[in-house]
Amino acid sequence: MRAAAPRRVRRRTRQRLVADAALLAVAAAFAVPLLWLLLASLDTGADLRVRLPASATAENFSAVLTPDITFTPMLNSLLLCGSSTLVTVVCAVLAAYPLSRYRSRLARPYLLTILFTTCLPITAVMVPVYALFVRVDLIDTMYGTSLFLAASQLPFAIWLMKNFMDGVPVGLEEAAWTDGASTRQALVRVVLPLMGPGVTVVTIYTFIMLWGNFFVPFMLLLSPDRLPASVSIFTFFGNYGSVVYGQLAAFSILYSTPVLLLYVLIARRLGGGFALSGAVKG
Repeated sequence: MRAAAPRRVRRRTRQRLVADAALLAVAAAFAVPLLWLLLASLDTGADLRVRLPASATAENFSAVLTPDITFTPMLNSLLLCGSSTLVTVVCAVLAAYPLSRYRSRLARPYLLTILFTTCLPITAVMVPVYALFVRVDLIDTMYGTSLFLAASQLPFAIWLMKNFMDGVPVGLEEAAWTDGASTRQALVRVVLPLMGPGVTVVTIYTFIMLWGNFFVPFMLLLSPDRLPASVSIFTFFGNYGSVVYGQLAAFSILYSTPVLLLYVLIARRLGGGFALSGAVKG
């Protein structure tokens, strides 16, 4: 028995070392591209190798900080993703409320249909969508593209919002109804404030997914002055496979900044939880 104990300790130590090594390898797989991004953005002669720049410079940022390369595409991205996120969140709240509060035989099949649509690849519907946009004269329009982007994210947003809304007790709404509040007032003044972290999660997730969407605006927007930053990144890829890696890295850092700022500004709401302790008694 005494000899078996040291063997078990050694076995657990080896298993822990193997697990730590695997985690370090995964961390390195994520850290090395980020390290290359930072170093290449400061190197005018950057290539695909991870190396310290001979002389750190901000010339790459100066080269890309122009209206045609960065400012106009960024503004287009903010308009497209911001409006699409707003439409998605509002529609998700309105669709999730009856699914969460009312019982129906059609609720479960409807939710399963929504779950199925989240697995449908966007490339499978782009050809008929493009033909439809040409027919109804929505091709190369910002509002048409924004509406389709919102529709593409709506199924998963409804699914998430419904699960968060289930965590808000119905008794709180009933108390509001007793005090004379309407259904709309109970939703806006009682349910939504209590599920603030859930709305925040849906907002961040939707915005991030839309911000990185390349295929939809690439297909539906034709004018260069309307293209978002996710599509204008093509300007750094020249003919015959030549790539300006330094400017590409600098643009990628600038392109990631709005998402990071959004997360920093509203992530504090994620820790608020659902402040329901003591809200319902009995």
